[in-house]
Amino acid sequence: MEIHIGERVADVTLVSKEGNKVQLTIDGVPYDVDIVMAENGSCSILHNGKSYNAELIRKEGGKSYTVNAHYQSYNIDIIDSQAKYLRMRKGAEEKQEDKIVSPMPGKVVKIPVKVGDRLQAGDIVVVIEAMKMQSNYKVSSDCVVKDILVNEGDSVNSNQVIMTLDVINNEQD
Repeated sequence: MEIHIGERVADVTLVSKEGNKVQLTIDGVPYDVDIVMAENGSCSILHNGKSYNAELIRKEGGKSYTVNAHYQSYNIDIIDSQAKYLRMRKGAEEKQEDKIVSPMPGKVVKIPVKVGDRLQAGDIVVVIEAMKMQSNYKVSSDCVVKDILVNEGDSVNSNQVIMTLDVINNEQD
């Protein structure tokens, strides 16, 4: 996921979470932290033997916070990668591209199509799981599956091509 901290943009990936122990990467750098949340929005973070305290104040909409730590306040915005991808694609919604690209890193859970399948607008072509949430990706125009470049169970990166398509042009000359 993309997180904006003031003017800084960070790519944060949750690797695993077991109880209070969290493994994550920030801009590709791995971190192991122990996070304890209190009901009042404050949290205690233990990293490399050092303890940090922070107060989280949720803003309207639920994806923005003010974080008070080290006598400073930080504005944090969590950008939902899938929503951002869909907003970027909305302008081109009517015209299907010749490929399906993963909008975020994740695991391919299901590919309900095979090479040669003729698809109609709205058909699901891949299901990707990221951070324990599954997302269905659909085609926006009639097309035929040309090539599938991943298998179920594979991990994919953001912007990785998952499959190629032959778009069917329904316009009459």
